[in-house]
Amino acid sequence: MAAFDRIPSGIPEMDKVLDNIRLGDNVVWRVSDLDVFKAFVNPYVRQAVADGRHVVYVRFAAHDSLIDDLTGVEVVQVELSHRFETFTVDIHNIIEQRGKDVFYVFDCLSELQTAWSTDLMMGNFFQVTCPFLFEMDTVAYFPLMRGKHSLKAVAKIRDTAQIFLDAYDDGTNIYVRPEKVWRRFSETMFLPQLYQPKDGTFRPILDGVQASQFYRALNRERWPGREQNSDAWDRFFDRTMEQFENGQDVSEEKSRMCRIMITRDERLRPLVRKYFKLEDYFDVRLRMVGTGLIGGKACGMLLARKIIERNCPDIAARLEPHDSFYVGSDVFYSYIVENHFWKMRIHQRRPEEYFSLAEPFAEKLRTGRFTKEMEDQFANLLEYFGQDPIIVRSSSILEDGFGNAFAGKYESVFCANTGSLETRLAEFEDAVRQVYASTMSLSALTYRKDRGLDQRDEQMALLVQRVSGSYYDTVYMPCAAGVGYSYSPYRFLKDLDPEAGMLRLVMGLGTSAVDRTEGSYPRLVSLDKPEVVSAVSSAEKHRYSQRGVEYISSKTRKVEQALSNRIEPLLPAYMKKLLFEHDWDAERQFRERGSNREILFVSCAGLVKNKALMEDMRRMMAEIQRVYQYPVDIEFTINLAEDGTYVINLLQCRPLQVFKDDGETNMPETFSPDKVVLECDGASMGLSLTQRIDAVAYVDPVAYYEMPYADKTRVAKAVGQINWHFKKSGRHLILMVPGRIGTSSPELGVPTTFSDIDAFDAVFEIADSRAGYSPELSYGSHIFQDLVEAKILYVAVFENKKTRCFKPARITAMPDITDQIIHDRTAIKGIIGVYDTRTSGLTLYHDMAHQHLVLATE
Repeated sequence: MAAFDRIPSGIPEMDKVLDNIRLGDNVVWRVSDLDVFKAFVNPYVRQAVADGRHVVYVRFAAHDSLIDDLTGVEVVQVELSHRFETFTVDIHNIIEQRGKDVFYVFDCLSELQTAWSTDLMMGNFFQVTCPFLFEMDTVAYFPLMRGKHSLKAVAKIRDTAQIFLDAYDDGTNIYVRPEKVWRRFSETMFLPQLYQPKDGTFRPILDGVQASQFYRALNRERWPGREQNSDAWDRFFDRTMEQFENGQDVSEEKSRMCRIMITRDERLRPLVRKYFKLEDYFDVRLRMVGTGLIGGKACGMLLARKIIERNCPDIAARLEPHDSFYVGSDVFYSYIVENHFWKMRIHQRRPEEYFSLAEPFAEKLRTGRFTKEMEDQFANLLEYFGQDPIIVRSSSILEDGFGNAFAGKYESVFCANTGSLETRLAEFEDAVRQVYASTMSLSALTYRKDRGLDQRDEQMALLVQRVSGSYYDTVYMPCAAGVGYSYSPYRFLKDLDPEAGMLRLVMGLGTSAVDRTEGSYPRLVSLDKPEVVSAVSSAEKHRYSQRGVEYISSKTRKVEQALSNRIEPLLPAYMKKLLFEHDWDAERQFRERGSNREILFVSCAGLVKNKALMEDMRRMMAEIQRVYQYPVDIEFTINLAEDGTYVINLLQCRPLQVFKDDGETNMPETFSPDKVVLECDGASMGLSLTQRIDAVAYVDPVAYYEMPYADKTRVAKAVGQINWHFKKSGRHLILMVPGRIGTSSPELGVPTTFSDIDAFDAVFEIADSRAGYSPELSYGSHIFQDLVEAKILYVAVFENKKTRCFKPARITAMPDITDQIIHDRTAIKGIIGVYDTRTSGLTLYHDMAHQHLVLATE
């Protein structure tokens, strides 16, 4: 049939008044009782079945069937859960599979509130479903309950539907007033109509007596204006507050607040219910833009703070008060729907388009627009922060949960937040778009797919935080920042206690603590012996110190990085003593040459010598771990005053993935020297294992060094191709690369992402003084977290006593199978190779307890 063809409704006189229902019409009936809707839907179904139509009844609600006689009707049951995207995609697939010219009846739209807790998402569902039904030349009937929804939600539905009808029942008569009939008009069409189900009459009300009866029915069924103007979300919170103030028990409402606004994580929810007071939920709501969940990162931060406030009040007194705001997870879906990106979103979820549509969809997310209402809420948020710098952080509903850290997978964007409100708003909106677009990054998609999360709803909420710090001329930064681990099985010295916890501490913004930065190293602090370092001389300490300091520039309005010696002159004297240390060896050498020079480097020595501060950090993480019954990692900033007082800002907390070492290493007591490829001590991170190796990918350090700088990314691309070739093949691989893997600086190593190396069993970083490459044991960095979660063994191959033997030529002498994987290797030939080791019996042995590793052939 052709689009817009006339369709009989089963009520001939109504067809005459409305100039017929047409193919493509979505017909919404707003009623106060579903029995009124049944008076119209049953004739429609009977007529469609009699005409030989394919009639589909989509059931998802708890109410009784809306169709009296289901003979000839296909009933499709769809599970209604909190997962908006899953539900919407299920409906989309039902419509797509049944094709064109199908006649539909849907359960009551108002029932969607029971799962989604807000009218907003009901409106979003209709906005994405109705156009697809129209595209498929269907006819669909939807009931909607009067007085249950905000004017905004009803307007969304009315604006999207082709026909929107108000139906009223006074116990004797049924009245219908059409509010919208798309592309049809008559003199009487929009007058109130009187419908008599017994004889099927459907006629306009023209006399005063009938009009009076209609308005009596209308006035009786209309709800107060307050109900009509508020969303179900707001009504729930307002009602709960009123009940609480009247002394009523609101335990059930409190549990619901936790479920709809804080977290769905089954392991975190009991902790939230225990440590959150009712006032805490209302405080979150007052600081929230939109509706939905605040996401994993925001939940973890708030829960950790509540634990410390209750259980360690002395430490809580030294915590910087948080004044975060939250952009609810529903805003993410609304942004996609309102910018008409939903169709692409559905296609991107399909396995065959999961990766191929990611970048086009990310580009859409980077270029969408926010509604005027949302911009007003963003502006209110910015007015609170004034012109202090802020950070817009990802806080997806799956992020920072048990088993799913998503460390470094999504973006966090700093905003200088200076200038006019218009300038600040534009900057903030760009930051939001950037975080939204990061949901489509290759690393995030791979992470979700590898964990079976690719078909789960992943809504992106946002955590907006004031950047803690002080101004030093045009430089804005905290005194120090970093990440902390309540338990660290990876010790940089043998006699350290992993139970004490560890910090990865930097001067300035904390990005340097989680990323591998060019020529820069954070201070590693074991909290049982905070002042202990692995370096012996001041020269060695200087070499492995933090070089680059990151800060927000009030001049450029961006995050900048500068060498520490450029920042040092801007700092007050007490700050220099806290953060810098003298390189006594270098200063002595200059004195011997007749020159007195002060040589300083960042060591954070004054901070780690502060016993009270270090004890606070240890106790704080230990207490959160005790409550979680699971190790945790945190992000924090530290600011100190000249009198020695300090404040800690607890920015983030999540369960730390730590695997118990249950593996056995069947390592021979001795190896034949001509069989050993590598043997090292104290330079590996990972679980004990004995693993036969099928192939080794090896990047030659000197050949890689001699490549043109612009071509080095080709090696990273080749590593990714090798990774994808072997992924899920069941074969076991080792990757050997010079310098640092996953660096953003090709001069330091191979600039891969984690998704380029996640199929390898082990990654070896090779030192080579001929080319200046050096590994970094990156305890606490995002790539380190990825390796731990994926159970990938990390090995640093140093040119010192830790490496007893390293013979890479024994690998490169094995069969080269690179051409089977990379078809055009002209630009990388002689630089990277893949070697088949199966016939050699190459085996990797790792003893975690003794940090001893051997790679040897049979």
